[in-house]
Amino acid sequence: MSPSPLTPPRAIEVTYLQMRSADELRLKPCPDASTLHIIEAQEPLPELNRFLYTAVGGDWYWVDRLPWTWAQWQAAIGGPNHRTFVCYSRGTPAGYYELHKNDDHSVEISYFGLMGQFQGRGIGGWLLSQCLADGWAWGANRIWVHTCALDHPAALHNYQARGLKPYDSETERRNLAAEPPGPWPGAQRLPR
Repeated sequence: MSPSPLTPPRAIEVTYLQMRSADELRLKPCPDASTLHIIEAQEPLPELNRFLYTAVGGDWYWVDRLPWTWAQWQAAIGGPNHRTFVCYSRGTPAGYYELHKNDDHSVEISYFGLMGQFQGRGIGGWLLSQCLADGWAWGANRIWVHTCALDHPAALHNYQARGLKPYDSETERRNLAAEPPGPWPGAQRLPR
């Protein structure tokens, strides 16, 4: 299957959000504590992070890291300033988040999301609550994230519902394929 042709450049609005205190966190309870668990991947494994990146982001134009080599993935996720957490539903990976601590002790939510079959079950708000709690427990002085129209349509609302507040925005121009790449050719796609 050949990649989709690129469309003319599109204007993409990017929103930056932040939380300056753990007191601003609005927790959402776990929808099913008997089946959902979060485990930190304590050994950097580029294959795992690439799998999560494509499985979650394939339907949302997460394409920036697709051409990366194994060494580039290792450099991005290795070291003490990066952490990866995987959410499991009955032993099956359901979603994940990556946190990156910057030199100024702010923590960026680098990646966050659920795989398609786990969306719409009330898991996202709880998972983001845990993500933010882990960021604060890691000693953050501020937690921030950016999102755009290329992410899941509920992403911005979920961030704001958990207490993150917009602080900046910008417009990027991007050439995009007519359709996002999906997790791999022939994979079941989310309805658009």
